[in-house]
Formats: sequence, structure tokens, C-alpha cells
Amino acid sequence: MSRQKRYFRRLSGYYAWFCVCFAGFLLALTVLENEGMPRLWIGHLFMFATIVLYATIGVVSRTSNVTEYYVAGRRVPALFNGMATAADWISAASFISLAGGLYLSGFDALAYIMGWTGGYCLVALLIAPYLRKFAQYTIPDYLAVRYGGGAGGRGGPVRALAVGATIIVSFVYVVAQIYAVGLIASRFTGVDFSVGIFLGLASILVCSFLGGMRGITWTQVAQYIIILVAFLIPTMWLSAKHADNPLPQVAYGSVLPKLAQREAQLALDPREHEVRARFQKEADAYKERLAALPASWEQGKVEAQRRLDTARLRNLSLADVRSAERALAAYPKTAEDADALWREQRARLLARAQPPQPHAAPFAGATEAESNARRNNFLALVFCLMFGTAALPHILMRSYTTPSVHETRVSVFWTLFFILLIYLSIPALAVLAKYDIYTSLVGSDFSSLPTWISYWANIDKVNPLIQVVDINGDGLVQLAEIAIDGDVLVLATPEIGGLPYVISGLVAAGGLAAALSTADGLLLAISNALSHDIYYKIVDPGASTQKRVTISKLLLLAVAFIAAYAASQKPADILSLVGAAFSLAASALFPPLVLGVFWKRANHAGAIAGMVGGFLVCLYYMIRVHPMLGGRMDAAWFDIAPMSAGIFGVPAGMLAVVLASLLTAPPARGSDALVDYIRAPE
Repeated sequence: MSRQKRYFRRLSGYYAWFCVCFAGFLLALTVLENEGMPRLWIGHLFMFATIVLYATIGVVSRTSNVTEYYVAGRRVPALFNGMATAADWISAASFISLAGGLYLSGFDALAYIMGWTGGYCLVALLIAPYLRKFAQYTIPDYLAVRYGGGAGGRGGPVRALAVGATIIVSFVYVVAQIYAVGLIASRFTGVDFSVGIFLGLASILVCSFLGGMRGITWTQVAQYIIILVAFLIPTMWLSAKHADNPLPQVAYGSVLPKLAQREAQLALDPREHEVRARFQKEADAYKERLAALPASWEQGKVEAQRRLDTARLRNLSLADVRSAERALAAYPKTAEDADALWREQRARLLARAQPPQPHAAPFAGATEAESNARRNNFLALVFCLMFGTAALPHILMRSYTTPSVHETRVSVFWTLFFILLIYLSIPALAVLAKYDIYTSLVGSDFSSLPTWISYWANIDKVNPLIQVVDINGDGLVQLAEIAIDGDVLVLATPEIGGLPYVISGLVAAGGLAAALSTADGLLLAISNALSHDIYYKIVDPGASTQKRVTISKLLLLAVAFIAAYAASQKPADILSLVGAAFSLAASALFPPLVLGVFWKRANHAGAIAGMVGGFLVCLYYMIRVHPMLGGRMDAAWFDIAPMSAGIFGVPAGMLAVVLASLLTAPPARGSDALVDYIRAPE
């Protein structure tokens, strides 16, 4: 028996024991819950046990060997590399937010599933095997050697630009993951959101800091098993509950017509119309205040101060005084702040004033122009996610970890298989949870609201994740009175479906595993790019292997704390951050990566022009359109949302590579030889 086969069998035995122990842990907690163990203790046990598990793997896998630290020794079997890559890929956006996006947007959110899955096909066909044949450590490594140029023909400028793109893309992406860690930790341990972020950060660092790619790989295999079990159990439970079939991928087709029927009933309900009319009235009031700025802002500030003075003079209750003080403190400090805040609040009210969109209706719009705009955004998002997937540094890095090019191809197959086990269940979960809420919560009495609503509403009282307010005062819950943040739907699904609290803890552990696995890979991609491509290749080429690994660990620590601070500021929702990262990756890195393999004429000047041109076009469009960056949606080109800015950045990058390459001297012979080598069969 070969060494590789013995290694595979040994790994299989380790993870078989892990599965047995994990099942025993779940069974033990189920028994303890039935015996009366408090819910808070169960949440703490889940968080503690999973973090200890990851820390143990990180300690056991610690290494200072460069090849082990950067690429796990290039000996990860295809099956396990597929599981690790799937865990790396199934981020917080996939596990936590995607089902919520489908719940809120229906058919239109299928763009995420189509784009991310299709992107892996591009990885398998266009990039992964060629990177493995190249057999180095990072993506900037490949681009620098392929395009050359700079001092000594070592590709310094190309390498520096590729490192910059890697850092920006990975940093935006990792902020979204750490935000999700804080969300989960705050819900299931009761700590403050910011504290939860730094608790999760400790778990991230203990794996990536000690063992690099080696530690991350074996941790991610364990994390994938937790992700799979955590996602499928509540989905199968809801499937059996509403369709008498435990296979959600099959069952949700029978629930979809029932959901459509319920949607039609709610669309005709006069109480729903009344509630939406009230939201429209409030939105119109904000419109008038916006039109009267800055006088309306000054008047509002005087009114807020007057209410506080009145509460104090009349000796009202302490609660009333504190409420007036909070209202004054939260009032916009300037007319410009008021403009931004009131526009945001008006947009939120207008969204709640709209009738519910049928879940299965593609590109639903009140007019043909609105429907066309939704279709264009759907296609643009699919495009950006596909090409962004094929250019994400932390995913492409995994191509270097297998023993051969053949194993890399097989690994991508397994990755797609393990991803689809989750991705084919996500649309089912969205439909099943939506049907449960539409039939169980809508129409119920406000005096008997389920306890999970108050749990989630109290996590963030400034911007509640779940809000149910009796707008029309009839004592009954209407659909328009329910506001659910898409980022919490999956985490709340066990409670929505009436499952034991152990399953809630399991789902939290799954969400934590999804966020941590991706964050580990992203932080390693950033630190490796800085230590290997900048420090070793440019600053100190004579650095020892020990020094290179130490520098990488220190840089990883610094980047992790900066990202945690950024996440604590709650810059945007998870899907928006992830979408921006994919557009930037597609625009900056995809053109030089793919043309570097399939077009020999692409040269040093073309690579620089492509990375700079694609990135700047993408960034310019985001700044032009995204409200948080000071832009306006009415400035959009073809009504394309800012997260899909890559639809303009990728063609711009491709065109820049082609034009700059044709207008300058062809690449050196060594570049042609490299292309022939990586394209030749193994």
C-alpha cells in the first residue's frame, strides 16, 4: 500500500472517531436538556466545545515548516481537500444569510446559488489545475512569474499590485465573517456584540496562527462536518413537518404551491392594506421633511429639546425622561446627517409599504421597466459571483495543497459535491421557514407571540434583527408588521420550527464553523501575501524559513485585530460585504489570471493595466452608486446595484490587458515556456 493511501486511511479513521464523538455530544446535550439544563448553559457548552475542538486541532497541527505552513505540505488527499475547500467556501454569507436572502427576495436571490456554484466550474476548467502545475505558494507568485517585468524581470510591480488586490478583497470578505461571529456569539452567550467578535477572533487565531494552512485544513474538515449536520437537521425537520417528507430537496416542491396560495390570501387581506398604507404615510412624512431641509432639521431639534424639557418640568416618570434623552441624543447632529438618515428610514418604510412579492415569481415588478431592471441585476450578480469565485485568493490557494494536478481536479469535483449538499437545501429551507411564518405567526395574537421574537429583538435594540409591531392596533399580527433581518433567519429556524434548544445551539455552532473556516483562509491569504510576496520576495530575499513563518504569524495577528475592529463598527449586512468582495476580486484578478494561462501575448504592461483598470472601474461604480459611500442609486448605469459593479470592472480589466499588451513589446520567451509547461498534461 502506498504512503498516500495509508495517509488517507489514517485520516479517515480520525474523522470517523470525530463523527462518533460529535454524535455522542449531541445525544448527551439532548438528555441534559430534557433533564432541565438551562438554555444558556447549552449555548455556552456548544460554543466552548467547538472552540476547544478547533484550538486542539490547531495546537496538534502547529508547524514552522514553510511548505507545511503555506500549502499543508502538498499532501492533502482530494476528498479531504474538497471538504476543507467546501468549508472555506461555505462562509457566513452562505450558511447564515443566503436562506434569509431567499426568504426576503424569493426567486431573485437564486442568483447567489447559481453564481457561486457556476464559479466553481470556472475554477475547475480555467484556473485550479494550472496553478497546481505551477506549484508555488500564492496567487501573486504566479502572476509575478508569468508576467515578469520590474527590476531583474522578477515581476515586482505585478506582484505588489496582486498583493494589494488580495489584501483588499480578502479584508472586505473577512470583515463579513467576523461580523457573523459576533452576531452568533452575542446571541448564544449573552455577551455584547463587540465582545463576541473578539471571542470568535481567539478561535480564528489559534488555528491559523499556529499551524497555517496545515492547521486550517484539518480544522476545516471538522468544520464542514459540523456545518452539514447543523444545516440539514432543522431543514429536514421542517420538511417532515410541512410535507411529511424528510428530504427537503424533494419536499419543498410540494410546499411551494401552498406558500403561493397563502401569499395570494395575504395580498387580498384588507388589514394588510391598512398596515401598508400607514407605512406609506410615514414614508411620505419623511419625504416632506427631506424637501424642507435644513429648516425641518432645525425644527425637529428644537422639538426634541422641548419634549425633554417638558418631561423634566412635569416630573414625568424616569422612563419617559430617559426616552426623551435618548431621542435627543440620537437626533442627527447636522442637516447632512439628517438627510442621510431620513433617506434610509424612508427607504425602509417604503419597502414595508410594498405588497409582498410572490416567492416563485421571477423578476416581479410593478412595471416592465422595473421587471427588466431586476432581471438585469440578477444576471449581473450571477456574472460577478461566478468570475469573483474564480479569482478569490483564499480559494485558489487550496489548489496548491494537493499531491498532484489530477488530485486537484478530483478535489474540485468533491468540493462541488460537498457544496451542493448544502446549496440544494438552502432554497428548501427558505420556502419551509417562510411557509411556517406565514401560517403560524401571521394572524396570531400579539399577546401570545413566541419567545424567540423577543430573544432576537433584544440583541441589537438600536437596529432590531426582528421587529413585530402592532401598527394598526388590532391585536393581531399582519405580515407587513413583521420585519426580519435576513442574517438571522437560519439561526432562528430551530425556534421558528419548534425544535429543541439543542438544535438551536447546533445551528449556532454550524454558523460559527462557517464563519471561522472562511475567516481562517482569508486571514492566511492576507498574511501569506504580505510575508511571502512582499517581505520575502521584495524586502528580504535572504530571510530564513523560520523568519518567514514568524513574520507571517505576526502579520496575521495584526490583520485579524484590524478586521475585528472594522466588523465591530457594523459597516453593512453580510451579503452586501461579500458581494462587494466578489466584484472587486473579479475585476482586479480574473483578467490577468485567465489571460495569463490562455493568451501568451499577455505581458507585464497588460497585467498592470488590467488589474488597475478593472479595480478602478469597479471601485468608481461602487462609490458612485452605494449610499454608504456617498453615492446615489439614481446614478446607476442600467440600474445595476453597487454589489454587482464587477459587471463593468471585468470587461474593463480584460480590455485593458489586451490593449496594453498589444501596444507594448511581447513577453519574454521564458513566459511562453511557463505557459506551455502549466498547460501541458501531467
